[in-house]
Amino acid sequence: MDKGMDFKHKEVINIKDGRRMGYVQDVCADLETGRITSIIVPGGNKLMSFFNQNNDIIIPWQNIKCIGDDLILVEI
Repeated sequence: MDKGMDFKHKEVINIKDGRRMGYVQDVCADLETGRITSIIVPGGNKLMSFFNQNNDIIIPWQNIKCIGDDLILVEI
């Protein structure tokens, strides 16, 4: 399994529609097991981010389909 820091700077792409979601901003982990539970990418709507500071997209680990050298494929 990859370490959390290895996910930084990888682009996230949704395989359902081919949309580029952005780059991994952070990861969440279960502190008891040390396993990554989700990744976080910044929300895409810049206008709405003016009104809502927390528009990040949280992608659960089970929605991650493939992790490559430069990108992560997800299905959401």
